[in-house]
Amino acid sequence: MGAKGKIALGVVVSVVVIGAVSANAGDDGDSGSGGNGKDSAASAERESGTKSDTKADTGTKKDAKAGKAGTKVAFQGDGDFEVGTDVKPGTYRTSGNTGGLCYWERAKDASGEMDSILANDNVSGTSYVTIPAGDKLFKSSGCRDWEAVDAKATGTPAALVKGDGGMHRVGVDIAPGTYKSTGNTDDLCYWERTKDASHAMESILANNNVSGTAVVTVAAGDAYFKTTGCKDWKKTG
Repeated sequence: MGAKGKIALGVVVSVVVIGAVSANAGDDGDSGSGGNGKDSAASAERESGTKSDTKADTGTKKDAKAGKAGTKVAFQGDGDFEVGTDVKPGTYRTSGNTGGLCYWERAKDASGEMDSILANDNVSGTSYVTIPAGDKLFKSSGCRDWEAVDAKATGTPAALVKGDGGMHRVGVDIAPGTYKSTGNTDDLCYWERTKDASHAMESILANNNVSGTAVVTVAAGDAYFKTTGCKDWKKTG
């Protein structure tokens, strides 16, 4: 079993949580706790600092812009956004990203220094992020536009999941149950079950790096299931 590095304060460290246990498995995914541990797909190779002075105009014309599948864009995929001014606290989603080129970051201040980073990630596919009121800045670079997530949203949960599809909301994007992914090589397949979208180390319920066949049971009480670098997952039970 390999161990992929996680991001802490914008640098790669060899920390991995395997089979982490939490008493809060029933969280609805919209809590906003901060944290410094990040998942294995994250990378801090992008420089900190202002990438764009474009501001999202929350509550105005940008909110009226139609998004994918009838959703509305909350703010753009590129820029630095002040929490409470440019972007409201809440949970957001970006989808359709490819090649891990989408980078986002939650920060406690606008210094641009590594110790200001609360959470970050490089994304392929879909990412969900909860931005709490205590954050100062949210940075997004190379991402598709972000849409607000309704805590009570419903959907038609899938039983087949793309292996590099990113984060899936349990009960909305993906059905609870046992899933199998086969043909993985070199420990490049990484999966993660989480209790919320804060991307804190404490939000991880369980995770693993896999070669060969991977089997994981996604519980109904889980908030999200994340997969990167894996072969597609098929529901088996």
